[in-house]
Amino acid sequence: MDKEYEGEGDNQLDINALIYFQTVAKYENMSRAAEILHISQPALSKSIAMLEEYLGVELFDRNGRSIKLNRYGKFFLERTNLIIKEIERAKEDLTNLVSPDVGEVSLGFMHTLGLEVIPSLMMKAKKRFPHMRFQLTQSNSSVIMKKLETGELDICLVSSLETSKDVHWEKLWEEELFLIVPKQHPLKNRKKVKLAEFAMEPFISIKKGNSLRKYVDEIFKREGFQLNVAFEGEEVHTIAGLVESGLGVSLIPHIKGLDQYNVHIIQVDAKDCKREIGLSYLKNRYMSGAVKQFIEYVREFFINKTQTESSSIRLG
Repeated sequence: MDKEYEGEGDNQLDINALIYFQTVAKYENMSRAAEILHISQPALSKSIAMLEEYLGVELFDRNGRSIKLNRYGKFFLERTNLIIKEIERAKEDLTNLVSPDVGEVSLGFMHTLGLEVIPSLMMKAKKRFPHMRFQLTQSNSSVIMKKLETGELDICLVSSLETSKDVHWEKLWEEELFLIVPKQHPLKNRKKVKLAEFAMEPFISIKKGNSLRKYVDEIFKREGFQLNVAFEGEEVHTIAGLVESGLGVSLIPHIKGLDQYNVHIIQVDAKDCKREIGLSYLKNRYMSGAVKQFIEYVREFFINKTQTESSSIRLG
């Protein structure tokens, strides 16, 4: 049986009225909204009419069967979204208090981390938090940070970028950047080279807006050179493919799968030829218990990862 809206008087407003309004505002179609809400269209129309009467203002412009959110409706929708979100957060926090280690976390990360780091992180996370849900978003650093700032993501793993003062960033680990050259390159037999030895060659670069490009630009600048960009790509495997084709050289981290390309990987003798990767979140934004737990887990995971890698290097 369909649920019907049951108002209790002109001076009262319940959460259903706000949810109904939010849905109608989203679709701007009474029939579609009623179908989504599983109530009858007359009941939904009555709910909207009672809400407008309660507020003392019409929220939609009506033209026959057509309805469209007006400026008062848009204003009220912003507040409605906040109210419903706070109620959902309160419900989630109460659930966390009763049943720890549950909830949802939205995590964003750079393309290169999706090959090895994120799978390893999430495999262990699911063992630690079997009832926690995760939403994963992979893109370049600038896109990820924008999604963080607009609230689409709870946390992200990115290289440091210039961001708003509301964004917290903390370093978790470093990745060395290596020169990759085609198999027939004159430097192919070298184990280590100075940047000056390849600085003027055609360079295959990540596009601007990516944190890796920022680090490479800074390394060249510190050594007194400027990138001679021949081609730009959006992700590291594209860069490796272009280098393999003999179109230039590049500086990239030693990612999983790089050995499959027909290129030579050479260490660079330059100051701070590396990039830093860290954890970001908004400082003053509400953070659920699940997100707080996951942040602590991420810190612990990378501390252990760094210690393990350092031990391996010493033993080697």
